[in-house]
Amino acid sequence: MPISATYNTGGAQMPGRWRGVPRQESGAVWFQMRGMLTVFSCSKAPGIEFPLLHAAKPPIHRPYRKPKFRVARPETVESSFAMSFKVCCLNSTIGVKPLLQTRSASAVGIAWRQQVLNCSPQFQNFASGKSVTVAMTATMPPKAEPRSSGIYVPRETNKQSAHSILPERLEIIKSLDAWAGDNILPYLKPVEKCWQPQDHLPEPSSEAFYEEVMELRARAANLPDDYLVVLVGDMITEEALPTYQSMLNTFDGTRDETGASPTSWGVWTRAWTAEENRHGDLLNKYLYLTGRVNMKAVEKTIQYLIGSGMDPKTENNPYLGFVYTSFQERATFISHGNTARQAKEFGDSKLATICGLIAADERRHENAYSKIVEKLFEVDPDGAMLAFGDMMKKKITMPAHLMYDGIDQNLFANFSMVAQRTGTYTATDYADILEHLVNRWNVAKVDGLSPEGRQAQEFVCTLAPRVRKLEERAQLKPKRTPKTETFSWVFDRELQMW
Repeated sequence: MPISATYNTGGAQMPGRWRGVPRQESGAVWFQMRGMLTVFSCSKAPGIEFPLLHAAKPPIHRPYRKPKFRVARPETVESSFAMSFKVCCLNSTIGVKPLLQTRSASAVGIAWRQQVLNCSPQFQNFASGKSVTVAMTATMPPKAEPRSSGIYVPRETNKQSAHSILPERLEIIKSLDAWAGDNILPYLKPVEKCWQPQDHLPEPSSEAFYEEVMELRARAANLPDDYLVVLVGDMITEEALPTYQSMLNTFDGTRDETGASPTSWGVWTRAWTAEENRHGDLLNKYLYLTGRVNMKAVEKTIQYLIGSGMDPKTENNPYLGFVYTSFQERATFISHGNTARQAKEFGDSKLATICGLIAADERRHENAYSKIVEKLFEVDPDGAMLAFGDMMKKKITMPAHLMYDGIDQNLFANFSMVAQRTGTYTATDYADILEHLVNRWNVAKVDGLSPEGRQAQEFVCTLAPRVRKLEERAQLKPKRTPKTETFSWVFDRELQMW
């Protein structure tokens, strides 16, 4: 016999176990569970709903009393999750096991199971010993606010997809492992030939350490706040490296399956991560020594960002993933190159060298990822074209788009506006990168495409001019009232947005 019930906790904690002997009084079956009373108000007529009500701490093993119901806090109404249970009546026992648990309003999941023992004979007769499905909706506490909980769970703005690569294309990716060993691994540099952060920082064991630090601070004194905000944002992006290695290891067919896989893809992922790790280390230490930025606010932002992760919309698909990394590495090359040029203009030649070295690494890595996509256009032009078009339709999401410092939930947007205003990374750069990749992969001349592939080809080949036109129109609009924002990274000083 079907039973439908609604369970509202009123914001209370979910109990871990049901216990006690259920009783039936006035058409209601109730169970005592860890000091809380739960009542099935029921009728024996088929198809009647059973509202399952929750009461607070009645006496245990006493006759049934009218429960005092909790009043749900207003904020608990904002989020809920659905559960389905299958209740099997066997002799005197009902086993209750969750079949489905989801929570759409938050990334936080709740795993629990409940068992109801010693079912009353009345309830057994009512259920007739048959399986019963109970659909329940529980109102749970909403996603915690960042300021109150200290844990920031960003709002998901995109519908996430996973494992979208077709089986035949997955086989193509796997077949390229040997090719990657011969053509991609050479882009890595031996450790002994790589620069290290300490090569460009004051030597702490030297007697001249303090003098070198004072010289560094004197040079950095001329760096304006808007430059520092962009440099800090670039450094924080580099410091979220664990997220990027995790992202690479989501790609089907290329992930490092064991953590120390000898495959070419596994070797590349680990060695690329090791090279990139030097970037954040060097910028972090340099900014620390300048004394110009609030390092605690910076460190909190890094922790929040790594904890938040990223959603590049690559769907575990290496076709999409390598298009993304090709674009993103070029973007970081441009950004670091511009910070190098600006540092030189502000009189900090040492910082200019540092940013230039990082930009050179990013350019080398960009060449490696672009070569992978170039190979995909060679062996599977239609699949590569569809992937390129798909990523550009979804737009390339910057890796630090979930940036948060514990205060400003629009931190990434504000940082991006400062980068745009200072010319460090702009909408024009976005169009330039797209045009560069179209030319690099010779997209306009690719043939043998499906109708969908030809549509993607036309889209990407005409996108860069459209982006430039939009930017030109934006520049022609009347100047808006100047707007300022404060940044915790520079001790809450105000910066002009436009």
